[in-house]
Amino acid sequence: MKLTILGGGGFRVPLVYGALLGDRADGRVTRVVLYDTDPARLTAVARVLADQADGVPEAPAVIVTTDLDEALRGTDFVFSAIRVGGLEGRAADERVALAEGVLGQETVGAGGIAYGLRTLPVTDHIGRRVAALAPDAWFINFTNPAGLVTEAMSRHLGDRVIGICDSPVGLGRRVARVLGAADPHSAGIDYIGLNHLGWLRGLTIDGRDQLPRLFSEPGLLDGFEEGRLFGADWLRSLGSVPNEYLHYYYFNRETVRAYQQAELTRGAFLRDQQARFYAGLTDPAAPALATWDAVRAEREATYMAESREAAGAGERDEASLTESGGYEKVALALMRAIARDERSTLILNVRNRGTLAALDADAVIEAPCLVDANGAHPLSAAPLPDHATGMVTAVKAVEREVMAAAASGSRATAVKAFALHPLVDSVSVARRLVDGYLAVHPGLAYLRER
Repeated sequence: MKLTILGGGGFRVPLVYGALLGDRADGRVTRVVLYDTDPARLTAVARVLADQADGVPEAPAVIVTTDLDEALRGTDFVFSAIRVGGLEGRAADERVALAEGVLGQETVGAGGIAYGLRTLPVTDHIGRRVAALAPDAWFINFTNPAGLVTEAMSRHLGDRVIGICDSPVGLGRRVARVLGAADPHSAGIDYIGLNHLGWLRGLTIDGRDQLPRLFSEPGLLDGFEEGRLFGADWLRSLGSVPNEYLHYYYFNRETVRAYQQAELTRGAFLRDQQARFYAGLTDPAAPALATWDAVRAEREATYMAESREAAGAGERDEASLTESGGYEKVALALMRAIARDERSTLILNVRNRGTLAALDADAVIEAPCLVDANGAHPLSAAPLPDHATGMVTAVKAVEREVMAAAASGSRATAVKAFALHPLVDSVSVARRLVDGYLAVHPGLAYLRER
């Protein structure tokens, strides 16, 4: 079976390949094609993968290419993890937003909108090429903003595009662990919302929902990452556990202030860190896998550092790192379920199909899905509380405006997308944000007055 990875020179690709190396079952991936527009990054990542495969019998063959059509022809699955504008683009997204006093995070608020506006024209082209060259392939989207990109690509690929994120399953496992589950992986997770805008509302262990015990027993809420991030009192008020990205909404002022005071934003930190990594691997004597491992450990330990600082949550503990869902594991589980018709329940980004009554059928949501050879089918879910419904519908409206702006090239529609976002507090700010992003991103030159 052939797997194509778009963004094949990306830093996290070895996570995917490492997961593939552990798959020994029939129907496994035997060929991995890495596609990227940057040959130097492809060469560096291919070196890491070669080290990973050393001594592993029948490791999947790795092919690298800068030709998109060559990468797509004859493929069975496509994993997409591209970053339009690179990490310099992410750092610019953060700078422009913070200069206006609003959040610049890559998937949430102004930064997420700017990233989406840069990315959608590229993924639109990719979607068209997949439809033409590999119409039977399944497209698994990691590219951020994941829900927005998945919905836009569904217009070309229908239900054959599925978005993934490891945040929900990581949250569920951390809560299951603190509740004493013998096997956190087997807990049933009642989770619903949009990508990076969802809530854990129930957690079943041995047939019983144990989430009420999380709120009633002293000390449990302090035992995992999100409990410390949001605080026990607020979680008890909500009666649910939000995805970690909701910290940007519930504690927006504190997070923006922490970002403004940081020596480097997250994007700038990763830009500099990865520049050193790729430059270091131009030395043929550098140990590729060991170098990558050291950089990855630093990356994971500093994840969402500004939010933890704003909340006084301290450093990430070992359990938070080990209970991470691992997006590569979610992707592999999804691919196995489809390719081998192994029925599985996974939290995925798929078209709504009536799961959330407040949204239309084609709106992409993040929800538990039954997966089999016919794809992913969202399970029925209880309605969200009013405040959560309001947040979900507001952000979905913004996503739709971003898609409309990318399709039409309308600057006015782009301004509307920014202005309607709950974390952008003024139409005047929205106009200045668009001006600022146009000044730093050549890829947004398509936005004009219409």
